[in-house]
Amino acid sequence: MQTVAASEPRHQAHHKVPPTATVIPIRAVSPGIPARHRPAGCSTCALRAVCMPPELTPDQLSQLDAVISSTRSVKRGDALYRAGDTFHSIYAIRAGSFKSVVMHRDGHEHVTGFQIAGDTLGLDGICVGKQNCDAIALEDSVVCIIPFAQLEAVCREMKPMQRHIYQMMSGEIVRESSQMMLLGTMSAEQRVATFLLNLSKRFKARGFSAAEFHLRMTREEIGCYLGMKLETVSRMFSKFQRERLVHANGKTVRIDDADGLAKV
Repeated sequence: MQTVAASEPRHQAHHKVPPTATVIPIRAVSPGIPARHRPAGCSTCALRAVCMPPELTPDQLSQLDAVISSTRSVKRGDALYRAGDTFHSIYAIRAGSFKSVVMHRDGHEHVTGFQIAGDTLGLDGICVGKQNCDAIALEDSVVCIIPFAQLEAVCREMKPMQRHIYQMMSGEIVRESSQMMLLGTMSAEQRVATFLLNLSKRFKARGFSAAEFHLRMTREEIGCYLGMKLETVSRMFSKFQRERLVHANGKTVRIDDADGLAKV
């Protein structure tokens, strides 16, 4: 289960997302531009511990900086890519959040995942050389573009990175299995509780608050992901609030009793 967004870590400065979608070559950025507007390489990125294996040496990080040489800004509601697009790159979310969407034959969308800063998009395109879903920005977002052919070449020489890619692929398999179990065996209460606890865990891993965060997706999108109607999702939030497990104020959610939520 994978963005959404939380308030930023206390130690991290706020970075404004450029207003229009653009590709910014890292090496072409003028030295005169303030540092906060420059695309950061892997060696200086605050999310490196989430995106990259910890054992990479400075030289290996420099190699990756040469491969991951550009970023792209995606405005809220726009697509990073669409199902059927030719696969060329995977994308690491540097700021913001996305939802993965598969369209049914009847025109209705099914949300298959939510991705936040530090998560990777596009891995499903490796299978047949085409993207399997739409990746839609839930807010103004920025991604690092990682050309897959160049990454493969680097991985042949950089074993820790190769293992990391395998782990990411394995993680996708585990996530899909967990999603099948969530939809097939859990009650409505358990689905919403599991969803919130999963987000809490992911935010904590990125240095955000595990107890209070701001949801970028709508209740309807949550329902579409959990296989529930909007009314059911809203009813579960109200129930958890009455039981003092969760406090929800609009899209801001505070988990008051994580142990109690886990026992639902």
